[in-house]
Amino acid sequence: MTEYHPADWVPQSLFPFENRFVELDGHRIHYVDEGTGPVLLLLHGNPTWSFLYRDIILRLRNSFRCIAPDYPGFGLSHPAPGYDFLPSSHARIIETFADSLALDNVTIMMQDWGGPIGLRFAGKHPGRVAGLVIGNTWGWPIDGDPHFERFSSLMGGRVGRVFIRRFNAFVNVMIPMNVKRHRVPSEVMKAYRNPFPTPDSREPTWIFPREIRGSSAFLAQVEAGLGSLTGKPALIVWGDRDIAFKEKERQHFEEIFKAHNTVILHGAGHYIQEDAPDEIAAAITSWWKEKMT
Repeated sequence: MTEYHPADWVPQSLFPFENRFVELDGHRIHYVDEGTGPVLLLLHGNPTWSFLYRDIILRLRNSFRCIAPDYPGFGLSHPAPGYDFLPSSHARIIETFADSLALDNVTIMMQDWGGPIGLRFAGKHPGRVAGLVIGNTWGWPIDGDPHFERFSSLMGGRVGRVFIRRFNAFVNVMIPMNVKRHRVPSEVMKAYRNPFPTPDSREPTWIFPREIRGSSAFLAQVEAGLGSLTGKPALIVWGDRDIAFKEKERQHFEEIFKAHNTVILHGAGHYIQEDAPDEIAAAITSWWKEKMT
């Protein structure tokens, strides 16, 4: 996989952060670590990377220590040879990453596949988790849900693999289609597109939709761990124009986390960090003052 430095293709005005790297199990993991204060661990989904959180980090780094890693094969992180890019493997990497930085008393923000990955860590280590910020995501098997079954079959099947590998379709189609409040600027699309310059480098973005069905055992582990988290403070920030995760998923999280606050991001799509960074940052700040201090 080709190695890039963000200065080559991300304007400093968009991503004005120090790029940090740590070697973990043969992977070279890129992450952002900005600010001081309570730790926010910011977990991305597919096909994004820490760049997704740039505007939220800029708004919160004066009050929080904002840490945003890239999974192997995403953003500026480089996988070890033979890595399988499975959600369960990404979850193990995040666990190792948290250990390497000695992260404790962490509040985790998660969206898309960042949900199962973050909730797996939280469920295994509830004593290290202060709270949860839950964006549009899920944390349980989808067996029998026709909405997710169809998406996984299409995008995670052979036809989806051709379009993803040949045309970088998960970036070029899914991101613009799922940012609802504005058109994604060309320089932002470039920052999402460039981590995947070759068909082989795009394979991780195909594996994620395949594993909506294929990782049922992992998702069952995630669900089993939720019981240890039900008393944690939870902020739910939810885009109401998401084509993937809808009211049903939000309400399920509200049933699980009794001590929740919910903020509806009206008109926001799946990539809430692109659509509503100001509202999310304000919601986190307000929730923190109310629930966490």
